[in-house]
Amino acid sequence: MLRTCARPSLMPVKNPRVNLVLEAPLYDALSWLARRECVSRSTKARELLRVALETHEDLALARIAEEREGTLNRSAGLKHDEMWRARR
Repeated sequence: MLRTCARPSLMPVKNPRVNLVLEAPLYDALSWLARRECVSRSTKARELLRVALETHEDLALARIAEEREGTLNRSAGLKHDEMWRARR
């Protein structure tokens, strides 16, 4: 039997919404951070999620850079002076 998910109705809002279920300690920590910075829990959660996604992306790009560095043939590349002369 093939199941399909019903698409939730979209609210006419500027930004899409996400509902989260948090364990009590995580909720308390989020509330504490939000109060400390005088922002809403939603704003603080969005900020923390943005930072986490940027960190995740940075780690993924670092892995790609390490793989590429392993295949780099330094003797085939341009030296510093050669590179700057080539740009003129």
